[in-house]
Amino acid sequence: MQQIQEFVSKLIDNMELVIIGKRDALELVVVAMLCEGHVLLEDVPGTGKTMLARSAAVSMGIDFKRLQCTPDLLPNDVTGVSVYNQSQQSFDFIAGPAFTNVLLADEINRATPRTQSALLECMGERQITVDGVTRVLNRPFLVIATQNPLEYEGTFPLPEAQLDRFLMKLSLGYLDEATENRLLLNLGREHPIEGLTPVVNGENLLSLSQLIWDVFVDETIRDYIIRLIFATRNHKDLILGASPRGSHSLYRASQAYAAIRGRDYVLPDDVKLLAPAILSHRCIVHPESVLRGKVIDDIISELIEGTELDIGELK
Repeated sequence: MQQIQEFVSKLIDNMELVIIGKRDALELVVVAMLCEGHVLLEDVPGTGKTMLARSAAVSMGIDFKRLQCTPDLLPNDVTGVSVYNQSQQSFDFIAGPAFTNVLLADEINRATPRTQSALLECMGERQITVDGVTRVLNRPFLVIATQNPLEYEGTFPLPEAQLDRFLMKLSLGYLDEATENRLLLNLGREHPIEGLTPVVNGENLLSLSQLIWDVFVDETIRDYIIRLIFATRNHKDLILGASPRGSHSLYRASQAYAAIRGRDYVLPDDVKLLAPAILSHRCIVHPESVLRGKVIDDIISELIEGTELDIGELK
């Protein structure tokens, strides 16, 4: 696990030159990268969502592209289009921004459902089919999507099928006073992102992700994950619980989090820490429960506290 620790430490230290005071969130983003998972950043404007995606790509020396989602954005604007070449008497394919390593889909809920669906195949299968031809995307491939949790006018909420393809949903939140004061000094001259340089090889993510599988997960902790998932499906305030993809995501992310902590085994606390980010966007609160003031974050916290772990059998 030392190889993973060194990679993650260098990567996060470099990203913190741009994103300060949010190391916990950066660690979770790197966990998603090690799992080859996608991240949904739901936060108010100006909290550093775009800079987080750019700093991750630059720090790893891999390709980065930004897609600004708007209602007039077409699926071909995401995946690419075939254009007729008159001189060659053939069609040439012009790749869209999805052909990259890190794709930032900014304000994804402003794109129409038709355009949002263009991301489903590339997020789930890491391939794109245009005009009957399937093209495999480069790896690593990570989608970091953003949306504003407060502004809903002119937006198209993501369907459950697409939300389920995001490994995590995170929020950076505001900085405290001291950290924001330091931010002003950092931005006094040139923006830190302009001077950022690669410190690790992003292509190593593929080999490191294979090492994650070697992290030991005790049978008792696997049972705990399953009980937690089934608790979301049986909760009276939820009309939709976490999917099997959710249980796999929690299992895999727990292994990755243990690895970046230098351990070759998963602790129950790893599962508890990751559960809110991995399960909250996969569950839907019953409308009547919403009227009673129930919110998904509180429900997930209750489930974590109420789901028992039989430590007597922990090996």
